[in-house]
Amino acid sequence: MENWIISMMEEYGLWGVFFLIALENLFPPIPSEVILTFGGVMTGSTDLTVTGVILASTAGSVVGAVILYGIGLLLDVENLEKIIDRYGRFLRVTKKDIYRADAWFDKYGVWTVFLCRMVPLIRSLISIPAGMSNMNFFLFLIFTTAGTLIWNTVLVNLGAAFAGSWHTIVDYMDVYSNVVYAILAILFIAALVWFIKKIRSRSA
Repeated sequence: MENWIISMMEEYGLWGVFFLIALENLFPPIPSEVILTFGGVMTGSTDLTVTGVILASTAGSVVGAVILYGIGLLLDVENLEKIIDRYGRFLRVTKKDIYRADAWFDKYGVWTVFLCRMVPLIRSLISIPAGMSNMNFFLFLIFTTAGTLIWNTVLVNLGAAFAGSWHTIVDYMDVYSNVVYAILAILFIAALVWFIKKIRSRSA
């Protein structure tokens, strides 16, 4: 995949950066760390500029985020209520659980979106619950763009500053991503344990 990403960027320049980052938002396994840092590397040997790569990648990321936000709108609370009405007794989930989660996202959602735009994997998926909670689209756009701009600026500049050590940068970013994935796995297991205990308590 890394070779394909590099060839796309070398052939299509900023349009390649835009397309790959938009696709990365829709398909998180595509590593934005490779795209952004290599985009920075290319600024030293092509006519691409750091500003251009940052703007193209940010635009692509926002487009991808808006698409996922739209998908979230299709899965809004009202539609979730219908699912709960039909399958809630099997899932042991109530409408109250949905309202509580929705209220939490209404209160902290914009900052969650902002911070999660700098977290591997979650940076893409966070747009879906934002849409599900009907977050104000203008606020979503502002905080998504702000978080994305910071993430992109840091990685593109890293690639430009340490072009000769690009693979080392990517290796360090892999370590960062793996740490995040491990934390997410632990949180998922903890949530699963909590969910099972909740089901048992209701059954009792």
